[in-house]
Amino acid sequence: MRLLFAILIAVLSLFYFLPFAIAFNRKRANSGAIFALNLFLGWSLVGWVVALVWALKDEQTL
Repeated sequence: MRLLFAILIAVLSLFYFLPFAIAFNRKRANSGAIFALNLFLGWSLVGWVVALVWALKDEQTL
């Protein structure tokens, strides 16, 4: 039972930090800010969605 609980917590943690993982993998310049937003406001669905959209948005280069 403990192993199942540990696996469930690990999977949910990976899903929770999915926006940061995407930003880090795409080498975004503001991945630290996305991590902070995800950490502090990701518990609300709105904060998590904003972080995900921000991580997926294309960076504009001038």
